[in-house]
Amino acid sequence: MKLSKRAEYALRALIDLGIASELGWPMLQISELASKEKLPIKFLEQIFTQLKAAGYVKSRRGKFGGYSLARPMNRIKFGAVIRLIDGPLAPIRCVSQTSYARCSCPDEIHCGLRMLMFDVRNAISTILDRCTLAEIVEITLRKYRRDKVTPPFLHRSIALSSMLSEKQKTLRSARKGVGLSQLSGPRGSQAKITSQNVWRELGEDNVN
Repeated sequence: MKLSKRAEYALRALIDLGIASELGWPMLQISELASKEKLPIKFLEQIFTQLKAAGYVKSRRGKFGGYSLARPMNRIKFGAVIRLIDGPLAPIRCVSQTSYARCSCPDEIHCGLRMLMFDVRNAISTILDRCTLAEIVEITLRKYRRDKVTPPFLHRSIALSSMLSEKQKTLRSARKGVGLSQLSGPRGSQAKITSQNVWRELGEDNVN
């Protein structure tokens, strides 16, 4: 098995969407992804068209549009994405589970090469069919924290002040809907949005 550039970029783009989602940005523009991965936008658009048709991503038009994940990250497995882009994981077709084709060997049952390639196929598929996007995103963010590196997409063009004002509006609306007595005690403490919570929601704690 050899991963094509198309499959490699597809997986990297999905990881980027997952990281951005975990940091509070569920939707990214194609230009942001292309800039981060240093890829031609046209090529990335072709990849996303294929991912969208398979139900891995969805898009929204408009000024604030872009691409986002179309299913939970724990339901996106790398083996399935690679098969979508590149085809079978097996190094030779006669050991493929999804695209079996008989080879030129006259005695397939007793072919030593086929027995070896079965082991290779099983080792590859065991890892890729088990590994989910959620796991890789978690590992990546953990390494960012360990190395004290700011994750991508954390500081985007939308000003922090505007985000904070939106949170304040949400808090004021919540307070109007309940009495002051309901905001006191444990329930009231849960309703408060502290600066620490705001930064956590923005993903800033991921770099501490």
